[in-house]
Amino acid sequence: MNRKTTLAAVLSMAALAACDSGDINIAPATTVTDSNNTTIIGGGGSPDDVCASYVNSAGQTISGSVDANGNCVYGPAFASNILPLQVDMTIPALDNGAAHIFEASLFVGRSYNTDAAMQAANIFQGGDGPTLTIEAGATLAWQTSADFFVVNRGSRVVAIGRQDAPITFTSESDVLGTVGPEDVQQWGGMVINGFGVTNKCSYTGTRGVDLALDGECHVDSEGSSGNDENQYGGVNDDDSSGQLEYVVVKHTGATVGNGDELNGITFGGVGRNTIVRNLQMYSTYDDGIEMFGGAVNFENYVALYVRDDSIDVDEGWIGSIDNALVVQSATDGNHCIEADGIGSFSSLDPAVVEDFMARGLNSSFAISNLTCIVSANGAATATHDPGAGWRLREGLAGSITDSMVIASYGATDDTSGNDNYCLRIDNRSQGAALDGSLTLNSVLYSCGENPRGQTLSDPAGVDSGISEEAFATDDATIGQGGEFHAVVAGAATSPTSTANPELQLLEAGVGHLSLPWSTSAINDGAPVATSAPVGAGDYLGAVFSGGTDWTVGWTYGIHPDNRAQPLWIEGL
Repeated sequence: MNRKTTLAAVLSMAALAACDSGDINIAPATTVTDSNNTTIIGGGGSPDDVCASYVNSAGQTISGSVDANGNCVYGPAFASNILPLQVDMTIPALDNGAAHIFEASLFVGRSYNTDAAMQAANIFQGGDGPTLTIEAGATLAWQTSADFFVVNRGSRVVAIGRQDAPITFTSESDVLGTVGPEDVQQWGGMVINGFGVTNKCSYTGTRGVDLALDGECHVDSEGSSGNDENQYGGVNDDDSSGQLEYVVVKHTGATVGNGDELNGITFGGVGRNTIVRNLQMYSTYDDGIEMFGGAVNFENYVALYVRDDSIDVDEGWIGSIDNALVVQSATDGNHCIEADGIGSFSSLDPAVVEDFMARGLNSSFAISNLTCIVSANGAATATHDPGAGWRLREGLAGSITDSMVIASYGATDDTSGNDNYCLRIDNRSQGAALDGSLTLNSVLYSCGENPRGQTLSDPAGVDSGISEEAFATDDATIGQGGEFHAVVAGAATSPTSTANPELQLLEAGVGHLSLPWSTSAINDGAPVATSAPVGAGDYLGAVFSGGTDWTVGWTYGIHPDNRAQPLWIEGL
């Protein structure tokens, strides 16, 4: 270390010594140029510095500063929406629960809204941009709802935590211990963009066969405007935006305007070679995860206290979710699933809708072993809409198997017609149900209002006379397999009140996260369905896979040893 570099370190340490230990304080930036023409900014740059750093294109080392609490703090000059990360970088885990705190949005890679601009930057249909690597056990935090984390097309985030050392994305208020258990909008959330297919763009051919773009594809992501502009979309469903494993995202959400709201994580055109396993959303203002096209798959997903939709689907997503646990708040939360097949559906000519569906441009997912415990809220208390189960609409196809949707805990009897329903199938998805491209098999429904009460119509609008309930139960004409559990509207009825004790949550005496098939019964012994689960396991719902509770050790808010408050259903 030469004299000038040493001087930078001394100045940084002096600034730290002046900090009040009770607050997050940022050391004054110190800039020194050494004999190698390398600039050290802030408190970083020395070989033993614990903060993340990188060398920019000008040969300057850019780093965070350690505050009085041992956190690493990064100002807008480190990275922001107008100064995106352009090189590979690693964010390390810090000792003693310290966090990496960002004073501005963090954008990985630049956003490009023309093919010419992407090609000039050597960004094509793959991971040509920078990669941000985050070490197991690291915590990243942001200060306000205007700050969010974006991974642009061509760039990647590799965040591989462990069961005993998850990676956490959260707010500064959470780091400081001033956040409430269900507080939201403490920071914006995450956006991951890829080159996957979205039906907001124009294509020739058929998906998975000979699909090709008809023109350019640059769709503005949610939260995208001005300096925050970022885009998704393309023709590469095999694209990779990186890897998320054992990741917890907490206290997110921001209202941008005109129905544009940031989610826990927004996946815009993210491809199937992006690996997502063991992912949790905790206390989120808008949606937990929302997929706009693409083909990304999820394994082991938890959503706890999401105020809008825990799983939101749109614009032609064709991925899967295997093992998912959704527990909404007692007083706030909309749909467990809101799934749309085609973006801008209502403005499209019916012939265009049929063409999209024939060419595989609609959403068509595969969801298995999902447990939904729906909020008991009504219209008067919801920040979005009343609690509800699954709303499938606008050309949505696919399957849900070996799953449960439970909205009978404190179910409302809303005179406006917004009772906490389990199942609603709308518009063109009704035709998908009738023609077999939308299936619901081995499902237990337990809601104040089980189906929405509609009969299904074919693509031409002809009423079939088949109710949603007939479709969703084991009707020989349609070939579905499920069971509706009768609940008295307005009653705070546990689905286990007449059931075998095998209907258990994680703690004894609390109903339904997972339902062992061989010993289960409801309604004084009536079988849940006439056939065993159709998937690989022998259970309905999320929690147990091969006899193992996969939520243990890394999730927040479920288990007594790692939460701020009990689950509201535990007191019923």
